[in-house]
Amino acid sequence: MDFLRQASAAVILVTLTLSLQCSGMAALINWEIAHLARDRYRRGPVRSAAHIVRLASVMVALHMLQILLWAAFYRWSCFSSWESAFYFSTTSYSTVGYGDVVLPSEWRNVGPVESVTGVLMCGLSASFLFAIVTRLIDRETRVSPEPGNQELELASAREQARAR
Repeated sequence: MDFLRQASAAVILVTLTLSLQCSGMAALINWEIAHLARDRYRRGPVRSAAHIVRLASVMVALHMLQILLWAAFYRWSCFSSWESAFYFSTTSYSTVGYGDVVLPSEWRNVGPVESVTGVLMCGLSASFLFAIVTRLIDRETRVSPEPGNQELELASAREQARAR
């Protein structure tokens, strides 16, 4: 009966974690598409770096929400303090796993599930950021020059006309 209870809790937590990650990434993708579609000019290195920092910050916030979700479960069922629950959740999610705080034996199978889920979520975030960086690099090589530089804009327009 304990294993069934642990498995049920793990399925619910993994489903909620995936829902948070996927909905957050979907929102970021939609924002990214709308944001880049209206930007006609090159961003330059500073604006590109600031853009990546913004996106990475949102991804970190998403991971923190997921850690808090697991911590809430641990606080409710395993630990008497939020500090212990959050600490255990963070070390499990990140796969650091110091071992100085452990789950009670009736919940010990849930911790490794959080670790596997954390690795998967971090992989999704890394692939998302890689796709954004790739798209920014591609965009910088294809999009018209920075605004206000008419000579480069004219040269770019002539080049595009020749290509047609």
